[in-house]
Amino acid sequence: MSRSDSDQLLLDAEADVRPSPQGVAARRALLAHPAVLLIGIVLASLNMRAALASVSPLVSEIGEAFGLSSTGSSLVTSVPVLFLGVGAMVAPWLGRRFGTERVLFAALLLLAVGIVVRVLPSLPGLYGGSLLIGTAIALLNVLMPGLIKRDFPDRAAAMTSIYTGAMIAGATVAAAASVPLERAFGDSWEASMAFWSLLAVVAAVAWLPQVLIARGRTGHEVRAAPAPGRAKSVWRSPLAWQVTFFMGLQSLWSYVLIAWMPTIFTDHGMSRSSAGVVFAFNNLIQIAGAFGVPLLAGRMRSQRPLIVLVTSLVATGYVGLMLAPVSGAWLWSAVLGIGQGGAVGLALTLIVLRSGDAVTAARLSGMAQTVGYLLAAVGPLAAGAVYEATGSWTLPIALMLGVCAAALVVGLFAARDRKV
Repeated sequence: MSRSDSDQLLLDAEADVRPSPQGVAARRALLAHPAVLLIGIVLASLNMRAALASVSPLVSEIGEAFGLSSTGSSLVTSVPVLFLGVGAMVAPWLGRRFGTERVLFAALLLLAVGIVVRVLPSLPGLYGGSLLIGTAIALLNVLMPGLIKRDFPDRAAAMTSIYTGAMIAGATVAAAASVPLERAFGDSWEASMAFWSLLAVVAAVAWLPQVLIARGRTGHEVRAAPAPGRAKSVWRSPLAWQVTFFMGLQSLWSYVLIAWMPTIFTDHGMSRSSAGVVFAFNNLIQIAGAFGVPLLAGRMRSQRPLIVLVTSLVATGYVGLMLAPVSGAWLWSAVLGIGQGGAVGLALTLIVLRSGDAVTAARLSGMAQTVGYLLAAVGPLAAGAVYEATGSWTLPIALMLGVCAAALVVGLFAARDRKV
């Protein structure tokens, strides 16, 4: 994959917006302080998965505290994923209306508030905080890549590595530290989860200088007129739906693991601290797949072999969780991690490769994230409900193997050398 191809992986949610001279001047002022901008990007990226990954090792304690069933406990992870999809619908409009810097700053504050609300001693607080967290992360998900592409057009590939690495590092540290933090705070899962609000506050403070520098830019953006014959409705394209469903199905199998992997281990006798560390390792190893698979995909006209590879890895890992969850925990965690990271990298790459221009890519990205996350939100809830009904993880894992099969089929169609 060439550098220009790699740069296209950062889809700009404002691809059809043209800055005015005032907007260009404000962006130059921002780029005059690259260290401040880089620190802000890294700190914001650390927050993009930490609030989700920190919950999984503690989900049994949360359920016991509120007397929740497995289905009720799964909502703690399902609600944020649901609002990842809802937030993806409004993020581009908010970015155009108020400015990307302001919206990212507000999203970090919203994330901090959501984390605190989630640990209030009430069910409305638990689920309401999860709603706020999902909305905040959705804004970060959609707007951060576009900001990187906008402000670092000549170094987008390197910035992608920094952004992605920080995001995965945040999830890894949060997953590994949840149980130790709980013990350090006197066996308080509430304090352990609330701790991560501090990270969001620090990131918001780091973004404040950029908000102040860019304050004059809002309102100076104008909508670029589409070129004749280029306006396309991605919602009417079968290929766009195939890409979208692959995005959704791979998100579904990943969020089931985010919600339930530590619980699967502890239900089979592993200690909670060990389960948290293995889960953290799963998050860390995703870096290998997330970087390697897109590089291979960019060199292929058809990405079908990679579709087979990532779905097979995830299916193998799920089979391992069914047959030998504890004795093979590290192996299955690694196999799943490479498959998960490769699948999400491939899904994002397919959005670019199947799009004929930047505007179509931005629209397809919005469609894939909106529908994909709404579909993915069903996963943790359904897995928890089936586990509650059967008292075993065998059937939920078998259903995930069905998801892998469906992703394989739809992915083979999405990987054809076609354009939306």
